[in-house]
Amino acid sequence: MGPPLAPDPARQLPRPAGPGPAGLAGPLSLAPGLRLLRSRGRTRGIVALLGPAFVAAVAYIDPGNFATNFSAGARFGYTLAWVVVVANLMAMLVQYLSAKTGVATGRDLPELCREHLPRAVSRGLWVQAELIAMATDLAEFIGAAVGLNLLFGVRLLPAGLITAVVAFGILALQQRGYRRFELAICGLLGIVFLGFAYDLAAVGTDPGAIASGLVPTLPAATACCSWRASSGRP
Repeated sequence: MGPPLAPDPARQLPRPAGPGPAGLAGPLSLAPGLRLLRSRGRTRGIVALLGPAFVAAVAYIDPGNFATNFSAGARFGYTLAWVVVVANLMAMLVQYLSAKTGVATGRDLPELCREHLPRAVSRGLWVQAELIAMATDLAEFIGAAVGLNLLFGVRLLPAGLITAVVAFGILALQQRGYRRFELAICGLLGIVFLGFAYDLAAVGTDPGAIASGLVPTLPAATACCSWRASSGRP
């Protein structure tokens, strides 16, 4: 997860003028903004809505995720593929509920927490979010520096400085329009996608093993049962 992104005025939808059913703002007040996107045509409207989704996808390709997935794959093979699927389904559920909350109320989650929770709880949630953001950003920053060191032999300190300059440069694109920022992120995601596609083509996969890995199992329990069977113990 990266730093919070500044909202684009052109993308912001109007806030609800009044409360809707059950004290919530009615989603009909958001119709003009959505109607504007749909007026561009079906394809262009969908592409415009996919831009923020690609930006959010950056949170799933940080070096911490890579290291965890590679280590688990090297140790357990395809056995834990089902864990990846379940984790992504849970993330999709949380994001879906968060999006529904924003559409129904016109407010984001921090605003709702501030309005409906005690001040001490809201401040605790804010501190927790800041610490988590710093921890994840630190992993991404160090991972990028290590990547430059491994690929090009750049020493860690200069690699860290290069990473900082590139990061601020990408964030500065928002000042020239949110669309340019989204295109830059999509381009970087495309490079990552091509890298993974090349890895899959070079290493090869076993479709049968992948299918079996989607069945929930516990590797530790499976290894224990295999050891008992091979040793003849009950």
